Amino acid sequence: MSDFLFLEDLKPGDSWTSAARTITETDIVFFAGMTGDFDPLHVDHEFAASTPYGKPIAHGILGLAWMAGLSSTAPRVRNLALINIEDWRFHRPVHVGDTLHALTVVESITPRGRRSGEVAWQRSLMNQRTECVQSGKIVTLVSRRTPAARKEFTADGPIESINHPR
Repeated sequence: MSDFLFLEDLKPGDSWTSAARTITETDIVFFAGMTGDFDPLHVDHEFAASTPYGKPIAHGILGLAWMAGLSSTAPRVRNLALINIEDWRFHRPVHVGDTLHALTVVESITPRGRRSGEVAWQRSLMNQRTECVQSGKIVTLVSRRTPAARKEFTADGPIESINHPR
């Protein structure tokens, strides 16, 4: 049996909670270096102390990336592609020391041909105080367990074909 879930294994309303991870200053500095975003709000303690947050905050997109990583194992799904990110909201800042986890709920499933379907996931990134810091809808293309059979015809009559794209 596979460790992954396929389109047929999912239904609207299914939900999962990921493992948690604590954000460190190193995470923020590495993300700044990777993206080139050294805004003082993220990396300058003195400047950040003068903001409404009182201390540096993580990049919003870093939270989105963490949500993607944390939710990749809760559930483990045979994803083929990220299709869309819809209505992503940043509700609260994320600080060094915050411990985050992702909540995932299947919102809808739309079959797309013989091999896959689109799954709309409602995802929330939560902190250690169970406050939602980010949320929105993620749409992915998920593989079917086996391609749906399609009948092909030969001179001898119909045959089942599951491996030949048309």
